Amino acid sequence: MNIKSKIKFGVITIGLAFLVHACANRGSGPTGGPKDTTPPKVMKSNPVNGALNFNKKQIQIDFDKMVSIEKPNENVIISPPQIKMPDIKAFGKKVIVNLNEDLKDSTTYSIDFGNGIVDLNEKNIVKNYLFAFSTGNQIDTLKISGTVVDAENLNPLSGIIVGIYVETSDSVFFKKPFLRIGKTDEYGRFTINNVKNGRYKIFALGDANRDYFYEPGEGLAMCDSLIKTSFRREEMNDTIWKDSTTIDSVRKYIGTHFLPDDITLRYFKENKKRQYFVKSERKEPFVFTLFFNTSQKKLPQIIPLNFKWDRKYLLQKTAGLDTLTYWITDTLISKIDTLQMAMTYQKTDSIFQLYSVTDTINVFMRKARVNPKQKIVIPKVLPYRFTTNLSPTFEIYNPIMFNFETPVLNFDVSKIKLTQKIDTAYKQIPFKWRQVDSTKMVFAIDYKWVAEKSYRLSIDSAVFTSIYQKVSSKLKTDFKIRSLEEYSSIKFIISPFNDKAVIQILGKQDEVISTKPAIEKGTLFQYLKPGEYFVRMFIDENRNGKWDPGDLSSHHQPEAVFYYYKKLNLKANWDFEETWDYNQLPLLKQKPPELIKVSTKKM
Repeated sequence: MNIKSKIKFGVITIGLAFLVHACANRGSGPTGGPKDTTPPKVMKSNPVNGALNFNKKQIQIDFDKMVSIEKPNENVIISPPQIKMPDIKAFGKKVIVNLNEDLKDSTTYSIDFGNGIVDLNEKNIVKNYLFAFSTGNQIDTLKISGTVVDAENLNPLSGIIVGIYVETSDSVFFKKPFLRIGKTDEYGRFTINNVKNGRYKIFALGDANRDYFYEPGEGLAMCDSLIKTSFRREEMNDTIWKDSTTIDSVRKYIGTHFLPDDITLRYFKENKKRQYFVKSERKEPFVFTLFFNTSQKKLPQIIPLNFKWDRKYLLQKTAGLDTLTYWITDTLISKIDTLQMAMTYQKTDSIFQLYSVTDTINVFMRKARVNPKQKIVIPKVLPYRFTTNLSPTFEIYNPIMFNFETPVLNFDVSKIKLTQKIDTAYKQIPFKWRQVDSTKMVFAIDYKWVAEKSYRLSIDSAVFTSIYQKVSSKLKTDFKIRSLEEYSSIKFIISPFNDKAVIQILGKQDEVISTKPAIEKGTLFQYLKPGEYFVRMFIDENRNGKWDPGDLSSHHQPEAVFYYYKKLNLKANWDFEETWDYNQLPLLKQKPPELIKVSTKKM
């Protein structure tokens, strides 16, 4: 190969090598460097943050990178509150706010963007950016902070509006919007910014219609005393971060601590619901049900229009009379397709006042469509059905419960036999037969069971007859009582003792396992299965055995709730005893972390 050919070959070889290398790396492409985790920075604004004597309705804020606004109606809070929501939009590196209400004279306005401003690409949040200006010669700078929790379970509540008034009467809460507002974050924390020095009435509000004052039916929280603003100068820490997880340094400086910063508002919904008739339902010819929105103080008056029942029915009712089931005992009535009746009942108006109303209702029986070509099959007569709570391993504290599908007309207890296994034979034992409800649909057998013993329940056929003349089938069930060694027990001694206290054992989901009134020498909870438990207590002010919310019109706070700060790990065949000083820890530090759930607002 001559020199010219060698040079030509070399050039071609180098070119091919470069091409191969380029092709081999084409898939990887440029990496683009590390992910951008820096939130946008404010470069300038018009007006400047903290401007005085500003009377225009447009605010423009410039950032160092492209930004967007996330859910402005949820994230952005403006004080004084704006009934007409402002237009808040992002254009490139700018955020523009156009206010839609006239500005008030000599008033400080604050726009808390919360977590609403993010960069366009990586969604890094400009956290809690606050912009303020004044239409007068000075700007108010004080703050009021605290936490809103669910009064019943002490869970923090997010998205709750918290506002203040200069007026001192509760009635202002009904009449006019808040003076200034804040909104709770995911931890229930709120801050009302740019407050003028003074004393204020404070409320929390589940503001369903965004008018910034209370209307009946909305959730609320209130404070028993006026809030006085103040501040103090003190040493503070400024943490400088290398990145999102690593601290670079901590700088100490003298800063302003605004007070109060520890207000706790216990949020509740009053026991006031709109009362109205919801619907009727008739799944079977011989029974119909009336549903109401909430509990009633008295039964509705029903006048039949196309039938006469002359009390030929049984009424099954819930404790609050909100669900009423009528079991018809007259077969002629049950054959009528549509039962027409006039019903007089109590209904609430727009201000929750009750008044009587009479409606004509048609309770009709839906019939399945019949195919004329389909062969008619005479339905088989089924036995009278009932269920029990029996299982192969039965709890020592349980009665045997019987639940019947329709009311019982009569029964023969002599044909019900309860026997205990002794050696290899079963010996009949006496028991107590008890009717549980007024409609004869729930019964019980009470007996003091012996741990680890075996029993048998035997029921002959046709023992129970329904009001529709159905008869029951026979039943035979064997069961054994659980060993005492499989249970645990715990005694709680509360200090200081309060004779209105009610103690509740809770499961891992904050659900109630057992409830007992407190006893001064100790409240004993027996027959608990081994596992993890928690404890809650409420002060039953009206001694009705249940927790009650507050009432705004009488300025009555919800009944106080306390949590035992420790998780209980109960072991089989162990007896525990705990002394509980329920005032030892601040309220917000009582609930065990395992139970805390961040909730959205309860409208």
